[in-house]
Amino acid sequence: MVRFNENYLNIKQSYLFSEIAKRVNDFCEANPDKKVIRLGIGDVTQPLGGLVIEALHSAVDEMSKAETFRGYGPEQGYDFLREGIRDYYKRNGVEIDADEIFVSDGAKSDTGNITDMFSVDNTVLVPDPVYPVYVDTNIMNGRNIIYMDGTAENGFLPMPDNNVRADIIYLCSPNNPTGAVYTKAQLKEWVGYANKNDSIILFDSAYECFVSEPELPRSIYSIEGAKNCCVEFCSLSKTAGFTGTRCGYTIVPKAIVKKASDGSEMSLNHMWNRRQTTKFNGVPYIVQRGAAAVFTEAGMAEAKAMIDNYRRNAELISRTMDEMGVRYTGGVNSPYIWFECPFGMYSWDFFDKMLNEIQVVGTPGAGFGKNGDNYFRLTSFNNYENTKEAMERFRSLFS
Repeated sequence: MVRFNENYLNIKQSYLFSEIAKRVNDFCEANPDKKVIRLGIGDVTQPLGGLVIEALHSAVDEMSKAETFRGYGPEQGYDFLREGIRDYYKRNGVEIDADEIFVSDGAKSDTGNITDMFSVDNTVLVPDPVYPVYVDTNIMNGRNIIYMDGTAENGFLPMPDNNVRADIIYLCSPNNPTGAVYTKAQLKEWVGYANKNDSIILFDSAYECFVSEPELPRSIYSIEGAKNCCVEFCSLSKTAGFTGTRCGYTIVPKAIVKKASDGSEMSLNHMWNRRQTTKFNGVPYIVQRGAAAVFTEAGMAEAKAMIDNYRRNAELISRTMDEMGVRYTGGVNSPYIWFECPFGMYSWDFFDKMLNEIQVVGTPGAGFGKNGDNYFRLTSFNNYENTKEAMERFRSLFS
């Protein structure tokens, strides 16, 4: 008799954002006359840049002619995109090789799929609050998970505890959901911990493009020793509005080599390459041409203009929190504002209050772990007019 993977019994039956969507849809069906403003899920609203659109159109035209048609492409990504990403990192002071870059359909997929590389008896260390994918994918595989507390006292940036031994460590900076950003000194401490304990850091840098303070690191590889112990994930979803176009990348350094039980050497770069060639058919050529346009200097200028719109929204939300006397993190170097629920409320109760009383949707912190029970996340990804109206409505809660 076939048996299912019973580890699925240990995960929440409803994914956080599915539950939010259900509650919002139910409200809208019952109240079709009310305008709901969504500052919850981290989807973007600005259209793709002109250079990206031009590159996409050109690639479509190529696909219409036999002499330029492309069929199956390299699962790792086309050289023109991998080299473009490499050059982008170099302009930001980080040296990586093109064959350490693997193009994918997004950071969410890769942060989950990377678990294929590790034995189920590895211990996983994750922050709390945490992006749910890190937790759920490891529960699905039956791994032991240790939580480290992110709290207002430590700025939602937990640091290594030498009394805790972990094999796999998830870090996200700028952080989702809290908006907090690790400093170079803090990341240096994490890299030192990983190298000392022969651990691997899985570093999610999906929001690196929002870092505006030059002293803050945008890549884990700006830290000496990181290439020996760190895998980095990034995405064009927030950088260039690719949430519907789907393109990201993962960097797996060739320096990460471990001993197998029989004494032979195993290269994580080679393993990931083997995994991708077996389980992934690659990102479409047309999408990769669009992505390559992003990594040119002109393309990055377009992306920055888009990001500046979201930064303006984040500044507006932060200013509103200041006016209302609400404690928060994020809003600078991050598209997220993570704040303490007013009136001492539990986050799902505050979600319902926001939806029912002012028709503004956010994300309840409880969905990110126990340390988020009394916190709430708003995003800056709507347009300015809607964000301004949402903040006017938010102020009314305090009157």
